[in-house]
Amino acid sequence: MSQQTSKKTVAVIFGSRSVEHDVSIVTAQQVMQALSPQKYNVIPIYITRDGRWVTGPGLRDLNTFKVDNISEMMGIKDVIISPSTQHRGLILSPVSGLFARSRLQPLDVAFPVVHGSHGEDGTLQGLLELADIPYVGAGVLASAVTRDKAVLKTVLTGLGIPVVRHIAFTRQEWVSGADALVSRVESELDFPVFVKPTSLGSSIGVARAKDAAELRTYVNIAANFDRRILVEAAVEGAIEINCALMGNHDLRASVLEQPITWQEFLTYEEKYMRGEGAAGMKGAERRIPAPIPDDLAARIRETAIRAFRAVDGRGTARVDFLVREETGEIFLNEINTMPGSLAFYLWQEEGMSPAQVVDELIRLALEAHAEKRKTVYNYKTGLIEHAAARGLKGIKK
Repeated sequence: MSQQTSKKTVAVIFGSRSVEHDVSIVTAQQVMQALSPQKYNVIPIYITRDGRWVTGPGLRDLNTFKVDNISEMMGIKDVIISPSTQHRGLILSPVSGLFARSRLQPLDVAFPVVHGSHGEDGTLQGLLELADIPYVGAGVLASAVTRDKAVLKTVLTGLGIPVVRHIAFTRQEWVSGADALVSRVESELDFPVFVKPTSLGSSIGVARAKDAAELRTYVNIAANFDRRILVEAAVEGAIEINCALMGNHDLRASVLEQPITWQEFLTYEEKYMRGEGAAGMKGAERRIPAPIPDDLAARIRETAIRAFRAVDGRGTARVDFLVREETGEIFLNEINTMPGSLAFYLWQEEGMSPAQVVDELIRLALEAHAEKRKTVYNYKTGLIEHAAARGLKGIKK
Protein backbone atom coordinates (compact mmCIF):
# COMPACT_ATOMS: atom_id res chain seq x y z
CA MET A 1 0.00 0.00 0.00
CA SER A 2 1.39 3.41 -0.89
CA GLN A 3 2.13 6.07 1.68
CA GLN A 4 -0.55 8.31 0.19
CA THR A 5 -3.37 5.77 0.48
CA SER A 6 -2.31 4.78 4.00
CA LYS A 7 -2.91 8.27 5.30
CA LYS A 8 -5.93 8.84 7.51
CA THR A 9 -8.38 11.57 6.52
CA VAL A 10 -8.99 13.79 9.54
CA ALA A 11 -11.65 16.51 9.69
CA VAL A 12 -10.74 19.25 12.16
CA ILE A 13 -14.02 20.92 13.17
CA PHE A 14 -13.91 24.34 14.84
CA GLY A 15 -15.61 27.69 15.32
CA SER A 16 -19.40 27.36 15.75
CA ARG A 17 -22.13 29.39 17.44
CA SER A 18 -20.25 29.86 20.68
CA VAL A 19 -18.85 32.82 22.61
CA GLU A 20 -15.62 30.79 22.72
CA HIS A 21 -15.46 30.91 18.92
CA ASP A 22 -12.13 32.77 18.72
CA VAL A 23 -10.42 30.41 21.17
CA SER A 24 -11.61 27.49 19.03
CA ILE A 25 -10.06 29.01 15.89
CA VAL A 26 -6.66 29.30 17.58
CA THR A 27 -6.81 25.78 19.01
CA ALA A 28 -7.74 24.40 15.57
CA GLN A 29 -4.73 26.07 13.97
CA GLN A 30 -2.48 24.50 16.59
CA VAL A 31 -4.03 21.06 16.04
CA MET A 32 -3.72 21.27 12.25
CA GLN A 33 -0.12 22.40 12.58
CA ALA A 34 0.60 19.42 14.82
CA LEU A 35 -0.98 16.84 12.48
CA SER A 36 1.82 15.33 10.39
CA PRO A 37 1.24 15.63 6.61
CA GLN A 38 3.02 12.28 6.25
CA LYS A 39 0.29 10.59 8.33
CA TYR A 40 -2.87 12.60 7.72
CA ASN A 41 -4.92 14.28 5.06
CA VAL A 42 -6.34 17.21 7.02
CA ILE A 43 -9.66 18.76 6.09
CA PRO A 44 -10.53 21.94 7.99
CA ILE A 45 -14.24 22.41 8.69
CA TYR A 46 -15.12 25.85 9.95
CA ILE A 47 -18.53 26.55 11.46
CA THR A 48 -19.22 30.27 11.13
CA ARG A 49 -20.61 32.40 13.92
CA ASP A 50 -24.09 32.02 12.44
CA GLY A 51 -23.78 28.24 12.02
CA ARG A 52 -22.75 27.77 8.37
CA TRP A 53 -20.38 24.85 7.69
CA VAL A 54 -17.59 25.52 5.18
CA THR A 55 -14.25 24.05 4.11
CA GLY A 56 -11.27 25.14 2.05
CA PRO A 57 -7.46 25.28 2.22
CA GLY A 58 -7.51 28.92 3.30
CA LEU A 59 -8.97 27.87 6.64
CA ARG A 60 -5.53 26.58 7.64
CA ASP A 61 -4.21 30.14 7.75
CA LEU A 62 -4.96 32.14 10.90
CA ASN A 63 -4.87 35.38 8.90
CA THR A 64 -7.97 34.24 7.00
CA PHE A 65 -10.05 34.85 10.11
CA LYS A 66 -9.24 38.55 10.25
CA VAL A 67 -12.09 39.17 7.78
CA ASP A 68 -15.80 38.78 8.49
CA ASN A 69 -17.11 37.26 5.26
CA ILE A 70 -15.02 34.08 5.26
CA SER A 71 -17.76 31.95 3.72
CA GLU A 72 -17.72 34.17 0.61
CA MET A 73 -13.97 33.94 0.01
CA MET A 74 -12.51 32.22 -3.05
CA GLY A 75 -12.00 28.50 -2.51
CA ILE A 76 -14.40 28.25 0.43
CA LYS A 77 -17.18 25.72 -0.13
CA ASP A 78 -20.25 24.71 1.81
CA VAL A 79 -20.12 21.31 3.46
CA ILE A 80 -22.15 19.23 5.90
CA ILE A 81 -21.63 16.02 7.84
CA SER A 82 -24.40 13.62 7.01
CA PRO A 83 -25.99 11.78 9.97
CA SER A 84 -26.49 8.76 7.70
CA THR A 85 -24.20 5.80 8.32
CA GLN A 86 -24.22 5.23 4.55
CA HIS A 87 -21.99 8.27 4.14
CA ARG A 88 -19.67 8.36 7.16
CA GLY A 89 -18.22 11.59 5.89
CA LEU A 90 -18.70 15.00 4.35
CA ILE A 91 -21.08 16.09 1.66
CA LEU A 92 -19.42 18.89 -0.27
CA SER A 93 -21.62 21.42 -2.07
CA PRO A 94 -24.72 19.94 -0.41
CA VAL A 95 -27.02 22.43 -2.15
CA SER A 96 -25.94 22.09 -5.77
CA GLY A 97 -26.97 24.20 -8.70
CA LEU A 98 -28.28 23.09 -12.09
CA PHE A 99 -24.93 21.87 -13.40
CA ALA A 100 -23.21 21.09 -10.11
CA ARG A 101 -23.20 17.85 -8.17
CA SER A 102 -22.68 17.08 -4.52
CA ARG A 103 -19.56 15.11 -3.67
CA LEU A 104 -18.88 12.71 -0.81
CA GLN A 105 -15.63 12.81 1.16
CA PRO A 106 -15.29 9.80 3.52
CA LEU A 107 -13.67 10.49 6.88
CA ASP A 108 -11.51 8.22 9.00
CA VAL A 109 -11.84 10.37 12.10
CA ALA A 110 -13.24 13.72 13.19
CA PHE A 111 -11.24 16.02 15.46
CA PRO A 112 -13.71 18.43 17.10
CA VAL A 113 -12.07 21.47 18.68
CA VAL A 114 -15.21 23.52 19.26
CA HIS A 115 -15.11 25.08 22.72
CA GLY A 116 -18.33 25.69 24.60
CA SER A 117 -21.81 25.73 23.07
CA HIS A 118 -22.72 23.57 20.07
CA GLY A 119 -19.54 21.56 20.26
CA GLU A 120 -18.08 20.82 23.67
CA ASP A 121 -21.54 20.25 25.12
CA GLY A 122 -22.35 16.94 23.41
CA THR A 123 -24.34 18.28 20.46
CA LEU A 124 -21.58 17.79 17.89
CA GLN A 125 -20.67 14.45 19.45
CA GLY A 126 -24.27 13.35 18.99
CA LEU A 127 -24.10 14.07 15.25
CA LEU A 128 -20.88 12.10 14.94
CA GLU A 129 -22.42 9.19 16.86
CA LEU A 130 -25.35 9.12 14.44
CA ALA A 131 -22.97 9.24 11.49
CA ASP A 132 -20.84 6.46 13.03
CA ILE A 133 -17.67 8.51 12.53
CA PRO A 134 -14.85 8.01 15.05
CA TYR A 135 -14.08 11.26 16.87
CA VAL A 136 -11.52 12.63 19.27
CA GLY A 137 -12.49 13.43 22.82
CA ALA A 138 -15.29 12.73 25.25
CA GLY A 139 -18.60 11.22 24.23
CA VAL A 140 -22.10 12.68 24.45
CA LEU A 141 -22.67 11.97 28.14
CA ALA A 142 -19.36 13.25 29.48
CA SER A 143 -19.46 16.30 27.21
CA ALA A 144 -22.97 17.28 28.29
CA VAL A 145 -22.48 16.66 32.02
CA THR A 146 -19.14 18.42 32.34
CA ARG A 147 -20.26 21.41 30.27
CA ASP A 148 -23.11 22.08 32.69
CA LYS A 149 -21.34 23.24 35.85
CA ALA A 150 -24.41 22.81 38.06
CA VAL A 151 -25.10 19.24 36.91
CA LEU A 152 -21.43 18.35 37.27
CA LYS A 153 -21.43 19.60 40.86
CA THR A 154 -24.45 17.42 41.60
CA VAL A 155 -22.67 14.36 40.23
CA LEU A 156 -19.46 15.15 42.11
CA THR A 157 -21.32 15.69 45.37
CA GLY A 158 -22.87 12.24 45.00
CA LEU A 159 -19.36 10.82 44.71
CA GLY A 160 -18.18 12.62 47.82
CA ILE A 161 -15.82 14.84 45.80
CA PRO A 162 -15.76 18.33 47.40
CA VAL A 163 -17.18 21.23 45.38
CA VAL A 164 -17.68 24.89 46.25
CA ARG A 165 -20.98 25.86 47.88
CA HIS A 166 -23.28 27.13 45.15
CA ILE A 167 -26.78 28.02 43.98
CA ALA A 168 -28.05 27.47 40.43
CA PHE A 169 -31.17 28.94 38.85
CA THR A 170 -32.66 29.68 35.45
CA ARG A 171 -32.99 33.00 33.68
CA GLN A 172 -36.76 32.76 34.08
CA GLU A 173 -36.46 32.12 37.82
CA TRP A 174 -34.27 35.23 38.08
CA VAL A 175 -36.73 37.36 36.12
CA SER A 176 -39.68 36.26 38.24
CA GLY A 177 -37.95 36.10 41.64
CA ALA A 178 -34.69 38.05 41.76
CA ASP A 179 -35.29 39.40 45.29
CA ALA A 180 -35.79 35.93 46.72
CA LEU A 181 -32.68 34.60 44.99
CA VAL A 182 -30.57 37.50 46.24
CA SER A 183 -31.78 36.79 49.78
CA ARG A 184 -30.95 33.13 49.34
CA VAL A 185 -27.41 33.96 48.21
CA GLU A 186 -26.95 36.26 51.20
CA SER A 187 -28.13 33.60 53.67
CA GLU A 188 -26.60 30.45 52.14
CA LEU A 189 -23.37 31.69 50.57
CA ASP A 190 -22.62 35.21 51.83
CA PHE A 191 -20.42 37.62 49.89
CA PRO A 192 -18.18 37.72 47.96
CA VAL A 193 -19.51 35.29 45.36
CA PHE A 194 -18.69 34.38 41.78
CA VAL A 195 -21.39 34.61 39.12
CA LYS A 196 -21.05 32.34 36.09
CA PRO A 197 -23.06 31.26 33.06
CA THR A 198 -23.63 27.57 33.79
CA SER A 199 -22.41 26.15 30.51
CA LEU A 200 -19.62 28.47 29.32
CA GLY A 201 -15.87 28.41 29.73
CA SER A 202 -12.84 30.64 29.13
CA SER A 203 -14.01 32.90 32.00
CA ILE A 204 -16.55 34.55 29.68
CA GLY A 205 -19.40 36.12 31.61
CA VAL A 206 -17.72 35.39 34.96
CA ALA A 207 -17.58 38.11 37.63
CA ARG A 208 -16.91 38.48 41.35
CA ALA A 209 -19.72 40.20 43.24
CA LYS A 210 -18.92 41.86 46.57
CA ASP A 211 -22.50 42.80 47.49
CA ALA A 212 -26.15 42.45 46.47
CA ALA A 213 -26.01 45.34 44.00
CA GLU A 214 -23.08 43.79 42.11
CA LEU A 215 -24.78 40.40 42.26
CA ARG A 216 -27.81 41.79 40.44
CA THR A 217 -25.64 43.46 37.82
CA TYR A 218 -23.51 40.42 37.11
CA VAL A 219 -26.41 37.97 37.05
CA ASN A 220 -28.12 40.17 34.46
CA ILE A 221 -24.92 40.03 32.37
CA ALA A 222 -24.50 36.26 32.78
CA ALA A 223 -28.14 35.74 31.76
CA ASN A 224 -27.27 37.08 28.31
CA PHE A 225 -24.86 34.19 27.80
CA ASP A 226 -26.87 31.29 29.21
CA ARG A 227 -30.40 30.41 30.32
CA ARG A 228 -28.96 29.01 33.57
CA ILE A 229 -26.77 30.87 36.05
CA LEU A 230 -24.46 29.59 38.77
CA VAL A 231 -23.51 31.55 41.89
CA GLU A 232 -20.60 30.15 43.91
CA ALA A 233 -19.18 31.09 47.27
CA ALA A 234 -15.69 32.57 46.97
CA VAL A 235 -13.00 30.30 48.43
CA GLU A 236 -10.80 32.87 50.12
CA GLY A 237 -7.09 32.16 50.23
CA ALA A 238 -7.27 29.39 47.61
CA ILE A 239 -4.97 28.86 44.65
CA GLU A 240 -5.92 27.29 41.33
CA ILE A 241 -4.32 23.97 40.42
CA ASN A 242 -4.97 22.24 37.10
CA CYS A 243 -4.00 18.98 35.49
CA ALA A 244 -4.64 17.36 32.13
CA LEU A 245 -5.93 13.83 31.57
CA MET A 246 -5.49 11.47 28.63
CA GLY A 247 -6.72 7.96 27.92
CA ASN A 248 -9.77 5.74 27.58
CA HIS A 249 -9.68 2.77 29.94
CA ASP A 250 -6.30 3.68 31.44
CA LEU A 251 -6.36 7.38 32.24
CA ARG A 252 -3.13 9.19 33.01
CA ALA A 253 -2.76 12.59 34.64
CA SER A 254 -0.18 15.18 33.66
CA VAL A 255 2.09 17.30 35.77
CA LEU A 256 0.15 19.92 37.73
CA GLU A 257 0.18 23.65 37.01
CA GLN A 258 -0.61 26.70 39.07
CA PRO A 259 -1.86 29.62 36.95
CA ILE A 260 -0.88 32.99 38.41
CA THR A 261 -3.43 35.78 38.27
CA TRP A 262 -3.06 39.45 39.09
CA GLN A 263 -6.83 39.90 39.14
CA GLU A 264 -9.47 38.55 41.53
CA PHE A 265 -9.78 35.54 39.25
CA LEU A 266 -8.17 34.30 36.05
CA THR A 267 -9.71 36.42 33.29
CA TYR A 268 -10.07 35.69 29.56
CA GLU A 269 -7.30 38.20 28.81
CA GLU A 270 -4.92 36.55 31.27
CA LYS A 271 -5.69 33.08 29.95
CA TYR A 272 -5.12 33.83 26.28
CA MET A 273 -3.69 37.29 25.64
CA ARG A 274 -0.71 37.69 27.95
CA GLY A 275 2.83 36.54 27.22
CA GLU A 276 2.96 33.80 24.58
CA GLY A 277 -0.69 34.27 23.70
CA ALA A 278 -1.92 32.47 20.60
CA ALA A 279 1.42 30.80 20.03
CA GLY A 280 0.74 28.43 22.86
CA MET A 281 -2.52 29.49 24.48
CA LYS A 282 -0.33 29.81 27.52
CA GLY A 283 -0.78 33.51 28.05
CA ALA A 284 -1.16 33.41 31.81
CA GLU A 285 1.91 33.08 33.96
CA ARG A 286 2.14 29.55 35.31
CA ARG A 287 4.19 27.53 37.73
CA ILE A 288 4.89 24.09 36.30
CA PRO A 289 5.11 21.88 38.23
CA ALA A 290 2.83 23.45 40.81
CA PRO A 291 4.78 24.11 44.05
CA ILE A 292 2.63 21.96 46.34
CA PRO A 293 3.47 18.90 48.51
CA ASP A 294 3.73 15.57 46.71
CA ASP A 295 0.92 13.95 48.71
CA LEU A 296 -1.44 16.80 47.88
CA ALA A 297 -0.49 16.59 44.19
CA ALA A 298 -1.15 12.84 44.18
CA ARG A 299 -4.58 13.38 45.76
CA ILE A 300 -5.48 15.96 43.11
CA ARG A 301 -4.46 13.62 40.27
CA GLU A 302 -6.41 10.74 41.81
CA THR A 303 -9.50 12.91 42.28
CA ALA A 304 -9.32 14.20 38.70
CA ILE A 305 -9.20 10.66 37.30
CA ARG A 306 -12.01 9.46 39.56
CA ALA A 307 -14.27 12.37 38.55
CA PHE A 308 -13.61 11.94 34.82
CA ARG A 309 -14.31 8.23 34.99
CA ALA A 310 -17.56 8.90 36.86
CA VAL A 311 -18.96 10.87 33.90
CA ASP A 312 -17.71 8.23 31.43
CA GLY A 313 -14.99 10.54 30.19
CA ARG A 314 -12.49 9.51 27.56
CA GLY A 315 -9.88 11.02 25.27
CA THR A 316 -8.66 14.13 27.04
CA ALA A 317 -9.63 16.79 29.56
CA ARG A 318 -8.24 19.47 31.79
CA VAL A 319 -9.50 19.38 35.36
CA ASP A 320 -9.38 22.58 37.43
CA PHE A 321 -9.20 22.67 41.22
CA LEU A 322 -9.26 25.27 43.96
CA VAL A 323 -6.85 24.38 46.76
CA ARG A 324 -6.32 25.74 50.27
CA GLU A 325 -2.67 24.95 50.90
CA GLU A 326 -2.75 25.56 54.64
CA THR A 327 -5.53 23.01 55.24
CA GLY A 328 -5.02 20.68 52.26
CA GLU A 329 -8.65 21.18 51.20
CA ILE A 330 -9.36 20.68 47.51
CA PHE A 331 -12.46 21.63 45.55
CA LEU A 332 -13.02 20.35 42.03
CA ASN A 333 -14.08 23.41 40.06
CA GLU A 334 -14.44 22.37 36.41
CA ILE A 335 -13.76 19.60 33.91
CA ASN A 336 -12.98 20.87 30.41
CA THR A 337 -13.33 18.09 27.83
CA MET A 338 -11.84 20.23 25.06
CA PRO A 339 -9.31 22.50 26.76
CA GLY A 340 -7.72 25.38 24.88
CA SER A 341 -4.69 24.15 22.90
CA LEU A 342 -5.46 20.65 24.22
CA ALA A 343 -3.19 21.50 27.15
CA PHE A 344 -0.17 20.93 24.88
CA TYR A 345 2.06 22.81 27.32
CA LEU A 346 1.25 20.37 30.14
CA TRP A 347 1.93 17.29 28.02
CA GLN A 348 5.18 18.82 26.83
CA GLU A 349 6.28 18.72 30.48
CA GLU A 350 5.56 14.96 30.31
CA GLY A 351 7.84 14.61 27.26
CA MET A 352 5.10 14.60 24.61
CA SER A 353 5.30 16.92 21.63
CA PRO A 354 2.08 18.38 20.16
CA ALA A 355 2.43 15.91 17.27
CA GLN A 356 2.57 13.01 19.71
CA VAL A 357 -0.46 14.35 21.60
CA VAL A 358 -2.67 14.52 18.49
CA ASP A 359 -1.42 11.10 17.33
CA GLU A 360 -2.41 9.60 20.67
CA LEU A 361 -5.80 11.32 20.70
CA ILE A 362 -6.59 9.95 17.24
CA ARG A 363 -5.52 6.48 18.35
CA LEU A 364 -7.80 6.76 21.37
CA ALA A 365 -10.67 7.90 19.14
CA LEU A 366 -10.29 4.84 16.90
CA GLU A 367 -10.01 2.60 19.96
CA ALA A 368 -13.24 4.03 21.43
CA HIS A 369 -15.01 3.56 18.10
CA ALA A 370 -13.88 -0.05 17.88
CA GLU A 371 -15.23 -0.61 21.39
CA LYS A 372 -18.57 0.92 20.38
CA ARG A 373 -18.86 -1.47 17.44
CA LYS A 374 -18.93 -4.40 19.85
CA THR A 375 -22.38 -3.21 20.96
CA VAL A 376 -25.50 -4.70 19.30
CA TYR A 377 -27.84 -2.04 17.90
CA ASN A 378 -29.80 -4.01 15.32
CA TYR A 379 -32.21 -6.24 17.24
CA LYS A 380 -35.19 -7.53 15.34
CA THR A 381 -38.24 -9.02 17.10
CA GLY A 382 -41.56 -10.43 15.97
CA LEU A 383 -43.44 -7.36 17.23
CA ILE A 384 -44.13 -5.90 13.76
CA GLU A 385 -45.65 -9.13 12.47
CA HIS A 386 -47.62 -9.51 15.70
CA ALA A 387 -48.98 -5.95 15.51
CA ALA A 388 -49.83 -6.34 11.81
CA ALA A 389 -51.79 -9.52 12.53
CA ARG A 390 -53.54 -8.38 15.72
CA GLY A 391 -53.84 -4.64 15.10
CA LEU A 392 -52.33 -1.76 17.05
CA LYS A 393 -55.09 -1.61 19.65
CA GLY A 394 -53.97 -3.11 22.91
CA ILE A 395 -50.25 -3.10 22.10
CA LYS A 396 -48.41 -1.95 25.21
CA LYS A 397 -45.39 0.30 24.91
